[in-house]
Amino acid sequence: MALINESFFSAEGLEKRLAGKKFWKTMMTEYWIPKDINFLWALGVVLAVTFSILIISGIFLVMYYKPDTNLAFDSVNYTIMQEVAFGWLFRHMHGVAASVIFLIIYIHMFTGIYYGSYKKGREMIWISGMLLFVTFSAGGFSGYMLPWGQMSYWAAAVITNLFAGGSLEAWGLVEWIRGGFSVNDATLTRFFMLHVFLLPLVIIMVIVFHFYTLRIPHVNNQVADDIDYDAEAEKYLAGNKKESKVIPFWPVFLSKDFAVLGVFFIFYFYLVFFNYNFAMDPVNFDPADGLKTPAHIYPEWYFLWSYEILRPFSKDLGLIAFAIAQVIFLALPFLDRSPNVAPASRRGLFKYWFWAMLIYVIVVTFMGKLPPTDALFANIGLIAAVMFFVLWIALPIITSKEKKL
Repeated sequence: MALINESFFSAEGLEKRLAGKKFWKTMMTEYWIPKDINFLWALGVVLAVTFSILIISGIFLVMYYKPDTNLAFDSVNYTIMQEVAFGWLFRHMHGVAASVIFLIIYIHMFTGIYYGSYKKGREMIWISGMLLFVTFSAGGFSGYMLPWGQMSYWAAAVITNLFAGGSLEAWGLVEWIRGGFSVNDATLTRFFMLHVFLLPLVIIMVIVFHFYTLRIPHVNNQVADDIDYDAEAEKYLAGNKKESKVIPFWPVFLSKDFAVLGVFFIFYFYLVFFNYNFAMDPVNFDPADGLKTPAHIYPEWYFLWSYEILRPFSKDLGLIAFAIAQVIFLALPFLDRSPNVAPASRRGLFKYWFWAMLIYVIVVTFMGKLPPTDALFANIGLIAAVMFFVLWIALPIITSKEKKL
């Protein structure tokens, strides 16, 4: 028995059973990345690290949070913020990371659009990435409700009302989601379960799937060059690193990621220590009151662009427009009919489409924060919402006429 245990716990025994060296080689030292990339390719690792911050800080917060409508607000704003040692720090870290992660996601998403990283065998990379966006959005919304402030309560009321389906009047579904006729203790408990248990598990599974999809066609590069990875890897392993078009994931690529992470942490901790308020609406520091409606109800900044699509239209049309806006980016690989895999700057009319879409998202994000009382801003929001759909209708037309490079 001693000999068996000694063999089992030896380096050779563990290697035989776990294949750690083979795993390290496959996933790290001989997982090849194009050499022609820039700092934007590090955002995937930045996202993973930011999600880890959310998980770790969330574990500390959940130790003191009370998912009860009578206790939730005080457990966040008094117990955690004032009584628990460094509780304020973990709340700041969690709140800022929850907001910053969407900034990174949007940059990552538009980087993929610009460089055509959703085309030619990379469709599953894009689709899995957009599924991550959807799950992170669900996580962000469920977490926004937990402080049980005024904006938490009323944002939850407005969003859950959307499930009534306009003229369908499916209030039974709304009541089922809420656990009652209005946003109540059952609603808070359900969103707490989603936020701290179910959605993190789903997000982790989708992250694993997203990284798995990267293994097959490999990541794209700045010029969308079609690389023979086996031939280029042989050059690198033979010592001809200068001429090789690829670099190993570890240590070369990750060392660049760590440099980008260093810059990101400067930005992130500046917000944590000196500008936390950007991640928390002032109205949410008032306890939830179902009898007192805020003057202007709006979601967090990362939902404003899709909220602004909903707002200018009538009830049914607005819901249809809102639903399409949530899934339309998922269809991008199939709506882009161009044979070219190239940066937007080399793709004729598509480059104008890309910049128009980016400007649109920025404009409607700002418009969504403004109250719908000014006629000028309301008209700008309506025009921007209409242009959003015009751009998507135009995409397959302009890309089908694109000449092969």
